[in-house]
Amino acid sequence: MSNPIPALFASARSGDWLNRQRLFGYCAILLGFELLVFLFLVAGVNGWIVPLGKPTSTDFVSFYAAGHLAGAGDPAGAYLQPVHYAAEQQAITKGIAYVYFYYPPVFMLLCAMLARLPYLVAFLVFEGATLLSWLAVLGRILVRAPGRVRELVVPMLAFPAVFINFGVGQNGFLTAALFGGATLLIDESPVLAGAMIGALCYKPQFGLLIPVALIAGRRWRGVAAAAAVAAALVALSIYLYGVITWREFLAAITASHATYESGKVDFAAFVSTFGAFRLLGASAAVAYGAQGVASLAAAGVVAWVWWKDLSLPTRAATLAAATLVAVPLTLFYDLVLAAVAAAWLVRTGWERGFLAWEKTLLVAIFVSPLLIRSVGRAFHFPLGVLVALALLGLCVAHARREGKEHLF
Repeated sequence: MSNPIPALFASARSGDWLNRQRLFGYCAILLGFELLVFLFLVAGVNGWIVPLGKPTSTDFVSFYAAGHLAGAGDPAGAYLQPVHYAAEQQAITKGIAYVYFYYPPVFMLLCAMLARLPYLVAFLVFEGATLLSWLAVLGRILVRAPGRVRELVVPMLAFPAVFINFGVGQNGFLTAALFGGATLLIDESPVLAGAMIGALCYKPQFGLLIPVALIAGRRWRGVAAAAAVAAALVALSIYLYGVITWREFLAAITASHATYESGKVDFAAFVSTFGAFRLLGASAAVAYGAQGVASLAAAGVVAWVWWKDLSLPTRAATLAAATLVAVPLTLFYDLVLAAVAAAWLVRTGWERGFLAWEKTLLVAIFVSPLLIRSVGRAFHFPLGVLVALALLGLCVAHARREGKEHLF
């Protein structure tokens, strides 16, 4: 009887096992499973299966409460825990766990509009609209012919981070849509791309490496547009909410490190080097030091790829993947940004051929959000950071291949 292991090894290396039929079949099965689990969890957290001992909420309640306070004339209250917590309980019910609000007042411009709607309607409008934006960006990256985007909806929706972001009630879709949209337009419409980048000032840590990329790539119009839009949004927030709101925000964000260092945010949910070291039991100082090394290395990779002016897919994928490595506070729902990097890599693979092991590794990255938190909790193993590093490693491999091709 022949040994099947060499054949399996060769198939995993080449990625030939993942044909079109299997891709769509597996994704359809996964999507169906995720929908059933999601509906079960919705029923569970609402007490429809068994009575709950304590009411539950999502992170969206933090956004909604901040918007309600802004609309009521007390925007600075969003950064004062007792005031903000009272608004969160008013939005849902008393006794829910407190959800912090560490976003700049720029984000209140959106939150205040959402808070005009009933809570559940606001939640569905925000998550639904930003999900559609994210899907549209991914579809545009993957398929240049808009009519073919429909074919990819099932695989995109099956990505587990979609249900995690939706279930947690976070803003990952919005961040990834703005980020991905900017990468799509940076060469053809740098001013519009810069405007999208400027809008990311609502979550500024995800713009950490964008100046590195734009300056190294000499995209000066994008830099100017990003700065102008960010400045305009800040000015508008000051006009509407006052300087005191920014003062309270700066005080809150300065003290926020205690929240993330203490484990109030589950270390098992992190995908950053900082979270990995804290999960492994390292001190906060050691974790910050390791994160600093990772951030500098990621910045160096981005600077190199953009300075060399490699192809847009390589530059865009590298920037998105390196951002996940460079930012200290990235959680498993932020992996919707990983889909932007992966989409650019898949597009490159379709156009120029996949690297050895690439398809198999991309599949592993695709399913990883299902496992990151549970593996971290059960085994104190930082799977999340390995996923981010693996994704960046694929980008570096593509950049090296492209650089070698340019020599001949």
